[in-house]
Amino acid sequence: MVEKLRIKAKERDLSVKTNLVRKTGMMPAILYSKGKEAFPIIINSHDFELCYREAGGNTILNLDIDKIDGSEAKRNALIHEVALDPVTDKVVHVDFLQIRMDEKITAAVPLKFVGDSVAVIELGGSLLTHTDEIEVECLPADMPHEIEVDIAALNDFETQIHISDLKIPENVTVLDEEEEVVAYVEPPRSEEELAELEEPVSPEEEMPPSEHGEEETASEGESTSKEEKAV
Repeated sequence: MVEKLRIKAKERDLSVKTNLVRKTGMMPAILYSKGKEAFPIIINSHDFELCYREAGGNTILNLDIDKIDGSEAKRNALIHEVALDPVTDKVVHVDFLQIRMDEKITAAVPLKFVGDSVAVIELGGSLLTHTDEIEVECLPADMPHEIEVDIAALNDFETQIHISDLKIPENVTVLDEEEEVVAYVEPPRSEEELAELEEPVSPEEEMPPSEHGEEETASEGESTSKEEKAV
């Protein structure tokens, strides 16, 4: 279960430009809630980075908001979406979704692959995973931070781990299909397959037919045909 963390926030003054907000060490964000207008806020960039790194994307936060009129508001919120700087990879904007602790929510929970597979270590296979997260539904307080997938069950190349094999916490419902494959081990390539991969490719196989050459052939054909008619 994700521990709720506390983040201080302030109602955003929209007359202040975004670049000026970021120069003060703060970051723009928006709090969304059902049936209400989006509420712009600013939060401390460093504090949020630490929080996000610790608890991940499905983090439930206590937002302590200081409003412009001097009043205060406390809101439970889920990190809904983050925007990253394409160069520095730092978080530059956050969308929060206000939640009620007595209403179920849906979220994507990351999978954490743990353990050792005999099929990988001893048989030389390659671990293949079909997904790195699953969709779940539960009360906010029951939302798991991550779900472990023990690959020790993969002892051969026939065994597969399905969603139905995962250990899901109580009071959490998985919304994905139970038969969906999560992971399996692919056998190593045979010597014949490896030899085929190492075979050099001939220039004829590498180079596609020249369109110019085809045109020349066609022209020659047309010329021959005209000569035949002339004769």
